[in-house]
Amino acid sequence: MKAFQLIPAVAEYADFSVYAKEANLGKNDLILTNAYIYSPVIERLGLGCQTLFQEQYGAGEPTDTMVDAILDALRGKQYDRIIAVGGGTVIDIAKVVAVARAEDRVDDLYDRMGELHKVHPLIIVPTTCGTGSEVTNISIINRTTKGIKQGIVSPSMFADEAALIPGMLASLPYGVFATSSIDAMIHAVESYLSPNACALSEMFSEKALDLILSGWRAAVAGESRDEWKKYAGSFLRASNFAGIAFGHAGCAAVHALSYPLGGVHHIPHGQANQLMFEDVMCKYQEKKPIGKLNQLEEILARNLDCEPVFALKELYKLMDAVLGKKPLREVGVTADELPVYAKNVLETQQRLLNNNYVALTEADILDIYTKAF
Repeated sequence: MKAFQLIPAVAEYADFSVYAKEANLGKNDLILTNAYIYSPVIERLGLGCQTLFQEQYGAGEPTDTMVDAILDALRGKQYDRIIAVGGGTVIDIAKVVAVARAEDRVDDLYDRMGELHKVHPLIIVPTTCGTGSEVTNISIINRTTKGIKQGIVSPSMFADEAALIPGMLASLPYGVFATSSIDAMIHAVESYLSPNACALSEMFSEKALDLILSGWRAAVAGESRDEWKKYAGSFLRASNFAGIAFGHAGCAAVHALSYPLGGVHHIPHGQANQLMFEDVMCKYQEKKPIGKLNQLEEILARNLDCEPVFALKELYKLMDAVLGKKPLREVGVTADELPVYAKNVLETQQRLLNNNYVALTEADILDIYTKAF
């Protein structure tokens, strides 16, 4: 079993101005972010930093084309630290930029993944409450030329610091909050059930679930969709804790099966995970009803005020209250794609499938897709 490590320093700040002052941000720093984040929060501080706005190079989740365009734009620029301020797309891109040499393109990084070295110090300020990517060493890129999503993984891709600023979530639209927090919850569940989990990673998984489920229950009981913002700090910490947990123990089948949905149909990552979560868990219950899954049910039951035997069903209901789940057919997936996805997942996502609670065959995966359809 690998040793548990928490490599990035993790710190909380009252607001971005406090962080900027303590970090002494200035002209030698590159802020990689989105204009809609930079303009209202950072620009007025007059820091003098260099900037790059991700959306100028493509929309949606990171693709090889988008990242190559950003690498091209940065060639010849002189900067020291990278300050990534954003959600999963910005963070994943920043990790790539931090290890890319002046002449690199995305394919080069995949080709020498075991030999990557950090070129620029990296500080990450997450602005969503889902990825936990600020404490992991993986960047997920949609390789459009190959038709698959794949991770670039390297110890050199760990951030030097994760700066948690709850106020950075203030302008987050409800839909992004919903998909992000669902993603964080699934990170916590998959890392808890992973055969690579240890006592320390389980502690982070469990605490993340406590924070997310209590926050969800309070939010859906509120009078407005913005009720969740009262708990923004808790959701941000939960995402961070879940990131620490899956950074050690890994994600599994839910993420593996969701990747074709995001890569082909451009369904937001957290929503794609939600579409697969219930049917993956049902398959786990079918194949191995007695095991660590029962410990997870006890954690859920404690948070959801129910008996463990009903805990997963209560969780699905709560998830639906946060964001209604749709069948795959309603998000553009066609029946003839399902066997293609099942075969592709088994062939290309072994990194994730190795972390499953129980092994899944191609037939199992196709059955999961079919039930979700």
